[in-house]
Amino acid sequence: MPPRSPNCNPHAERFIRSVREECTNRILLFDRGHAERALHSYARHFNEHRPHQGRQQLAPLDDPELVPLPAAQIKRRKAVAGLINEYRRAS
Repeated sequence: MPPRSPNCNPHAERFIRSVREECTNRILLFDRGHAERALHSYARHFNEHRPHQGRQQLAPLDDPELVPLPAAQIKRRKAVAGLINEYRRAS
């Protein structure tokens, strides 16, 4: 956080810190197109799947009223150029 910056947006700062720690610091970006694809993939993962502590470990697009059933099988999918694994219930 920059010194003496009380009006900074904490949500944007948290997202940028997450992007740096979980995505861009772990891969070698070749050009602007590669960076845009990696960041788009990470933003999709961040908003659709990644759990957030402020939402009781729910992803931002999850419905808090929906109670998930116990999963019999778990399916793994690689996200963000294979840096992160996403786990979902297999249908």
